[in-house]
Amino acid sequence: MNDSPQNLTGKILIAMPGMADPRFARAVVLICAHSDDGAMGLVLNRPLPEIDFGDLLEQLGIEADDTARPIEVRFGGPVEPGRGFVLHSVPEHGDDPEGRLRIGRALAMTTTRDILEDLAHGDGPESAVLALGYAGWGPGQLEQEMLDNGWLTGEGAEDLIFGAAHEEKWPLALRAQGIDPSLLSAAAGRA
Repeated sequence: MNDSPQNLTGKILIAMPGMADPRFARAVVLICAHSDDGAMGLVLNRPLPEIDFGDLLEQLGIEADDTARPIEVRFGGPVEPGRGFVLHSVPEHGDDPEGRLRIGRALAMTTTRDILEDLAHGDGPESAVLALGYAGWGPGQLEQEMLDNGWLTGEGAEDLIFGAAHEEKWPLALRAQGIDPSLLSAAAGRA
């Protein structure tokens, strides 16, 4: 990852009303990694209520016990929809084991089976969600979509990730940037 001011790792993307791709209409996306090679993010406001965490564990051969917490499953994006990513809280200081990508001071993404086993036994991070698939952009693609008024950027916030009703995340994200969602138009223009 680069450390230039253009690095969006840990920021959120908020889809503008004119977003051409229906998979991202009114989406709020957390950017997990961003570099000159492209970007990777997880959609924060697309639940998959038809997929149960317990059923997923069973399919993976992980036996849950009575202490397992209910973990929400979400659509993370259209790329590799069969791949799981656990977005979770972490202590602000400490080492990151293999398979964990720290996104911010107290937020990380983990792709290893170990975290699923921990969650199945009531252990693991305090806050966690499981995303299936991810949103990906090639070199310069996200930057071009931003120039084309497809996305606004903002600061990531735990309440957007782990709290708030999904239908409220898009307007909340806009309001956090000082924007009234009712005043946005799908039409773009140049002065």
